[in-house]
Amino acid sequence: MTKKILVTGATGNVGGALIAQLAGRDDVTVRALVRHPEAAKLPDGVEAVRGDLNDPASLHAALTGVDSVFLVWPLHPGGQAGPVVDVIAEHATRVVYLSSSAVDDGADPITNSHAALEAVIRASGLQWTFLRGGGFAANALGWAPQIREDRVVRWPYGAAVRTLVHEKDLAAIGVLALTTDDHVGKAYALTGPEQLSQRDQVHAIGEAIGTPVRWEEQSRSEARADLLAQGWPDTLVDAVLDAWAGMVEHPEKVSPTFRDLTGHDPHTFADWAADHAEAFR
Repeated sequence: MTKKILVTGATGNVGGALIAQLAGRDDVTVRALVRHPEAAKLPDGVEAVRGDLNDPASLHAALTGVDSVFLVWPLHPGGQAGPVVDVIAEHATRVVYLSSSAVDDGADPITNSHAALEAVIRASGLQWTFLRGGGFAANALGWAPQIREDRVVRWPYGAAVRTLVHEKDLAAIGVLALTTDDHVGKAYALTGPEQLSQRDQVHAIGEAIGTPVRWEEQSRSEARADLLAQGWPDTLVDAVLDAWAGMVEHPEKVSPTFRDLTGHDPHTFADWAADHAEAFR
């Protein structure tokens, strides 16, 4: 029986990778929730339907006939979580939610948002699976303007050690959770296969583009001022800086979950950098 899957965040990194992996399968039909269907660039056979998670009433059309939902919503307005999940539960039976491996830490507004939405989903009666991603490799795209301009990254805590996960690997586990019944009620910690400092990530990007990229260590105060100037919320800036500082002394750990579920290793950060090299050139 063919399953119909609705993907939110369909034009983002993880949602886009998920759609790419689902497109063309004969056991599913794929629908993408987008604000502007006419502008969405999606694979052949993927239906674009207008809707906005910030407007729960707009979701009914997109959810009609849907069996499962892939939900990406990292900074939801607190009051909207319940109504959105209620609408999903009216139509679908399963939700796979892209959460965070730091969900239990309560360290910042993003992880608090994930924890709150996990709680709403658990109480909804929906079948659920939580993909608790570690650091997303795609966050390194934030360095792209600096690298393109002068081949340098000015950033704090170069010795902070991450275990960054490729969006393709998050999507691969999402596909398993959406298309089989083996992962209902599971919360999976998902990381890359290696520990890598921020300074070494920059080196890997230089290797991928064939041009050395220099790391320039910023002080915490300089970094804080820059992030605030970019529009980051005050509380989020301090929480993120604290987290990076903590990763200097307490590196993130590699999770075996991806290998356990798939039988092979996740992509390395070098793989990710090669896949995204054009963004840094």
